[in-house]
Amino acid sequence: MTTIGDVAKAAGVSVATVSRALRGVDRVSPRTRERVLAAATELHYVASPAATSLVSGRTRGIGVITPYFNRWFFATVVTGIEKALRDDGHHVLLCDLESHTFDTRLPITQSMLWKRVDGVIILNVPPDAQERDLLDRMGLPVVTVGNRQPGWPSVRIDDRAAMSMAVEYVVGLGHRDIAYAGTVPSSVSHLQTPFDRRHAFDEVLAAHGIRNRPEWTLRCDWTADGAAEHADRLFAGSDRPTCVVAASDEMAFGVMSAARRHGLDVPGDVSVIGIDDHVHSRIHDLTTVRQDVEAQGRHAGSLMLAALHGHEVSSSHDEVLGVELVVRGSTAPPKKQARPSQTTGRPTRTRTAPKASASGAVQATA
Repeated sequence: MTTIGDVAKAAGVSVATVSRALRGVDRVSPRTRERVLAAATELHYVASPAATSLVSGRTRGIGVITPYFNRWFFATVVTGIEKALRDDGHHVLLCDLESHTFDTRLPITQSMLWKRVDGVIILNVPPDAQERDLLDRMGLPVVTVGNRQPGWPSVRIDDRAAMSMAVEYVVGLGHRDIAYAGTVPSSVSHLQTPFDRRHAFDEVLAAHGIRNRPEWTLRCDWTADGAAEHADRLFAGSDRPTCVVAASDEMAFGVMSAARRHGLDVPGDVSVIGIDDHVHSRIHDLTTVRQDVEAQGRHAGSLMLAALHGHEVSSSHDEVLGVELVVRGSTAPPKKQARPSQTTGRPTRTRTAPKASASGAVQATA
């Protein structure tokens, strides 16, 4: 195997000069750099990534901290980050914090990141005070996705606006008996989205004077299986909601499955709406509020690269991407108000919320 010493000998320069020439450091004359590159090419020399990182202080890795990796949202964000980074020669180092139970997570530790990454992108995880102190002491650039953390630039949607759009739509169809899927235990302190979406649901119902019934609130782990299991009790008796608002499309899939197991027609007997526009939502004919998940990852990756290349990225940068209502066949007016043409399949149509500026917020109206 050719070594850097072999290249130095062939080019008639020192090992340090070869290192500087191959890294593009300015303190090498063009003629010397050309001679070094020619020697390296002739000898088929490939620099060791580990050795290069020791010399440059850069690993070319970006730590992506996620509460879950095996869920569609987080995997899609990571895909967007990877696409933004790879053309610049950087790669993702995944740090999965998933624990044994939904309401707990692993801590962010120094061993995950120290001398392994040049920056950190955090997905929907509010670090606690100790973790925040660790990240600040490490001096790495940090970007957050999914929620706003003071002092770090962020990319997200307005979760409350997204939920408000969903609820306003079904209220506009005439629904007043509305259930909710997506409440989580108060111990789930490592995720902000469930609380923001539930708060918006409560606010819209209160604004319309609609009764918010605790027995129609489903607490689950934000999976399709979990929502299906908990939705069984909604549909077991005669006192049923005419609509279920799910805080994610995956939970909406579970609700639709439970409804059909109980012999209920969607949307004839019960309407279902979600948030996300999951990759399978069109197949399930699910009405939803769409967010561009992969774009959030791409934007976060671009912010990280800007910081690594020395461009000024304000710590108050808050990039709020727009959302849009996508109407499909899982929603209709309540049965007593429905006309035949309204309870059959309809073409998809969308309603868009305007995108906000980097420092603004989405103003979504149904």
